[in-house]
Amino acid sequence: MSTRVDVEEIEATRSERLLVVLLALFLLVGTVWFYVQVPQWVSDVLPRTNDAAVVQAQREESEADQQLEQAAGARREVRAELDLAREEYKVALAEGEAVAPARQRYAEAQRSDDRVSAELRSARATATDAAEAARDAEEEFERENRSGLKGWLVAGIRLAFVVGWTVGAYQLIARLRRRESRYVALAFATAVVGAIMALVFAVDYVTDYVDPLDLGPFVLSALGVVATVVAFRVLQRYLAARLPGRRVRKGECPFCGFPLHDSGLQGGPHCAGCGRDVVGSCSSCDAPRRVGSPHCVTCGSA
Repeated sequence: MSTRVDVEEIEATRSERLLVVLLALFLLVGTVWFYVQVPQWVSDVLPRTNDAAVVQAQREESEADQQLEQAAGARREVRAELDLAREEYKVALAEGEAVAPARQRYAEAQRSDDRVSAELRSARATATDAAEAARDAEEEFERENRSGLKGWLVAGIRLAFVVGWTVGAYQLIARLRRRESRYVALAFATAVVGAIMALVFAVDYVTDYVDPLDLGPFVLSALGVVATVVAFRVLQRYLAARLPGRRVRKGECPFCGFPLHDSGLQGGPHCAGCGRDVVGSCSSCDAPRRVGSPHCVTCGSA
């Protein structure tokens, strides 16, 4: 006697749900790593695009940072000398001796401090401008690569990966459901990861061409309505494929769910609830067969 039980009739335990979540997290780590590494792999294979402007901007940024560091060091030294000259001038005023030389050294230290402070402000402004120029050059370089052969190749690999993963996940779910396997819950984790990566891909590339905030509330609302209707349609197709079999196993009409009292033919060939035919002919042996049953009771064919 078969001991197989309908998977949908068994509630998943908390331990199984926890393991499904952990599996989804580990899969997500691997898929995100693959998604991020694709540009580097493509760059290693394809010849590099001319990035002389980026290299030059980065070199100028590095030189500006060095000059800023030198100016900051010089200002610290001059500030130390200024503090020392100030203290000597105070002592000279208090004692009334060598006041003129102390005043001169203090004035020279102040002029030196004003000079290095101006140099520091100039170096700081130069470093800021160099950093912005380097950032702009890198962004321009990325835009050129994204719109060129390298960018299209990276996008194609990522799209193929996301689509292949998602389609494979749903095929795995369908296969495990047909086998009534308890591992179908793990397959759902792969589908969730596929959905997340599809969202990442959409946000990564669609926002390059369309700003969702510029579309306005109406367009965003319309997109949400369409997505909801599509999801509802997919759910209805799933229920239409799965619900009749579940009703037959419970001894109910596969169309309306009205009880048929038994699984044999004594209850009549029609449903007492909706009047439809619930008994048909087997396509292999022409014997009477309950509509929606997975196998024929006479020949055993599917």
